[in-house]
Amino acid sequence: MAVPKDKLVSIYRMMVLIRTFEEKTIELFMNGRIPGFLHSSIGQEAIPAAISSLLHKDDYIVSTHRGHGDILAKGTSAKGMMAELYGKATGYCKGKGGSMHIADLDLGILGATGIVGGGLPIINGAALAATMRGTDQVGVCYFGDGASNEGTFHEALNLASIWDLPVLFVCENNMYAESTPVSYHQKVNDLADRAIGYGIAGESVDGNDVLEIYETAKKAIDRARKGKGPTLMNCRTYRVLGHYVGDPGTAYRKDGEVEEAKRRDPIKRLRKKLVETGTLTETDVATIAAEVEAEIEEAVEYAEHSPAPSEADLLTDVYSS
Repeated sequence: MAVPKDKLVSIYRMMVLIRTFEEKTIELFMNGRIPGFLHSSIGQEAIPAAISSLLHKDDYIVSTHRGHGDILAKGTSAKGMMAELYGKATGYCKGKGGSMHIADLDLGILGATGIVGGGLPIINGAALAATMRGTDQVGVCYFGDGASNEGTFHEALNLASIWDLPVLFVCENNMYAESTPVSYHQKVNDLADRAIGYGIAGESVDGNDVLEIYETAKKAIDRARKGKGPTLMNCRTYRVLGHYVGDPGTAYRKDGEVEEAKRRDPIKRLRKKLVETGTLTETDVATIAAEVEAEIEEAVEYAEHSPAPSEADLLTDVYSS
């Protein structure tokens, strides 16, 4: 399956945007300009960039505590994202959600959730609603390998299976559940094999290979739109940084492991392919990097000059009217 060249370039640009956003927020956090906690998705950019390039604006996603890339790829602005991380009133959740709870219902983003496995039942509800309305909307739920051991994972896959819900369950399998390696916390060699127990499609891909992710996700999403049920997709990738920004990760990783993972960097791999095929020139690559850098700097300026929520807003959006 050939991926259109313009789509590949768009995916590449999104990956660069996600990486640059993450690098800038880490810098800001370490300098005390962003409150709370950060969980960086550096190294995992190929998964949401490729998958969201296949989604419609009204398709749904639910993300995780490590969800900046997932949220950006679905169409949010870097300005609104940065403002939310700063806790400003101009953020997507008016400064009340922060890094782990960003949502935008207009873009089908039902929220990132700090609860491991918490998004799996939520995406089923959205998919069931779409089915009852008779639309061709699909739902994508991102989660980590650790969440695949939660009861919500098994319950959600079973329910999606018996109702043939239009869902793509995407495991961003970065090989660690916080500090526990996947080889320790589950005995199954391929997480996609767990689909067999629920009678649904299971696919395992190289989570750093944009073409493989795109082709596999396209088949799954097309199946879902036609009412042929859910798919479990295991995307094998790697979390380059620690569990949270500030976690060195040295206590639970082998020597040389991170360096080896960096050699499989998804952005470098796609960039090499695009340049070798003549889709992009080195000048194009530099232009994209400069444009993205300017976009992120503009987002920082916007966030820093935005107002904080007022005391009068303390209970706004907390209770239903």
